Amino acid sequence: MPETSMATDPAGTLTPTPVVSVKPVVLPAPGRGEDLQVRVSAPTTGHDLPVIVFSHGYSWSMDGYAPLADFWAARGFVVLQPTHLDSRTLDLPADDPRTPLIWRFRVEDMKRVIDRLDLLEASVPGLEGRLDRSRVAVAGHSWGAQTASMLLGARVLDSEGVPGEDMSDPRVSAGVLLAAPGRGGDDLSPFAAEHFPFMNPSFDDMTPPVLVVAGDGDQSALSVRGPDWFTDPYFLSPADKSLLTLFGAEHSLGGIPGYSVAETTDESPGRVALIQQFTWAFLRSALHPGDTSWPTVRSVLEADPKPLGEVRSK
Repeated sequence: MPETSMATDPAGTLTPTPVVSVKPVVLPAPGRGEDLQVRVSAPTTGHDLPVIVFSHGYSWSMDGYAPLADFWAARGFVVLQPTHLDSRTLDLPADDPRTPLIWRFRVEDMKRVIDRLDLLEASVPGLEGRLDRSRVAVAGHSWGAQTASMLLGARVLDSEGVPGEDMSDPRVSAGVLLAAPGRGGDDLSPFAAEHFPFMNPSFDDMTPPVLVVAGDGDQSALSVRGPDWFTDPYFLSPADKSLLTLFGAEHSLGGIPGYSVAETTDESPGRVALIQQFTWAFLRSALHPGDTSWPTVRSVLEADPKPLGEVRSK
């Protein structure tokens, strides 16, 4: 395996099973202006399957992030990917009245997916009766990571620094935040402060187990700070949290949005493989107390003489 010595795969994450994927599954969404389209990916075998609801980055869709969705589904998760209103596939005009509230619609999309697990489960031949509804996680990249964080307890601060509505969901037990935006206020660039006032999170109440993944080469035009901005969800939240920092990674984290996509500026198959293994192992252990996948992959990385990143926990 290029660029990583984790090829021994002690957590068993490289033993895939066949996957079936169905799209679009359409969920009625009154008041949204568009019904919600969802992609469902699931292993063809296994029972009591945990669920990951994934929120894509700005302008992407349910068709993105195959390197993650395929990996997770082939290793025992049911992966649900809604297409949010900002997707380029929907071509929403900039002056659409919904545009300033898309951040809220995004959170509602994720909750609607969890609300309709019955319909989503029935949409895939052979999947019905195989989901474990007590084990639900959320994940997201970039803007999608902010979306996922709100279901985990993060809240948007107003101009006076007062936390807004609690949009957390008690059905969500754990999460993975990939290149998640950090603190707002003076840390935002003038452009971000003007156009994205909702990008002002508080992580004080983000209490479930969360893995934050950040690249130490991810310089964002949305912040006046450096790549450490993307570590805020770890440092500004209470335990139980872990932070995986990837050396040299930029915003695409090596290529997680898709195979050979133009937006990847730091293509690295080894880095993507590391993210696949670490995210799988973290969620596996977070949702199944006593599972050793997470400490196992951590110990292998820590023993690697040429690691692609480092991990810390609190």
